[in-house]
Amino acid sequence: MKINALSDIELARYYMVEQQIRPWYVEDEQVLQALFDVPREQFVPPSLKGMAFADTEVPLIIDSVDTNEYMLKPVIEARLAVELQLQPSDGVLEIGTGSGYQAALLSRLAQQVTTIEINSTLAAFATDNLQRQRISNVTVEIGDAHEGWGTTEYDAILLTGSVPVVPDALKYQLCIGGRLVAVVGTSPVMTAIRITRTSAASFETTPLFDTVIKPLRGSRISQFNF
Repeated sequence: MKINALSDIELARYYMVEQQIRPWYVEDEQVLQALFDVPREQFVPPSLKGMAFADTEVPLIIDSVDTNEYMLKPVIEARLAVELQLQPSDGVLEIGTGSGYQAALLSRLAQQVTTIEINSTLAAFATDNLQRQRISNVTVEIGDAHEGWGTTEYDAILLTGSVPVVPDALKYQLCIGGRLVAVVGTSPVMTAIRITRTSAASFETTPLFDTVIKPLRGSRISQFNF
């Protein structure tokens, strides 16, 4: 890549990947390519585009309304994507859509992504972002999925907010061999873990890294979806 030929936006993205993300044990080339290919600045609220590549959480303020939710730091988004160990044929359930950026990354690594957002304002924002990027293998639905979502089994499940413990209902939505990645604990002590379903009733848990992120929200299920 010829750095001198990059635009300011492309250069900022390059430094995000090479200086923030790659040094933090993100070596999966498919994930790194997805970070280059998906325009993060197009998923950030317009008034905050200057923060698109910063090593910080970005508040999701939509049309002057503070949703009290945030985009995770880029390095956390990247690590979560890596730790799912996705294959091109995988079906993924994401809980907590936010801006849609994490789902957009996962869409480059898996066959299909179903992403659930409890906040209808954010669900609409994410849907618009994904449609503008012509991402067709992500489905956004509105509801509370922190205790599970339907009866489909998935190859991978990602929780984008922290939980005190992972509900059993979510673990049992994994296929045999499926992986669930979540940040577990309560502030200030949280750990990202990967749970692998090894048989019908057996699961293996692997600690991954320490971090602190905002708790996952939970409420009643809405009947509306996109």
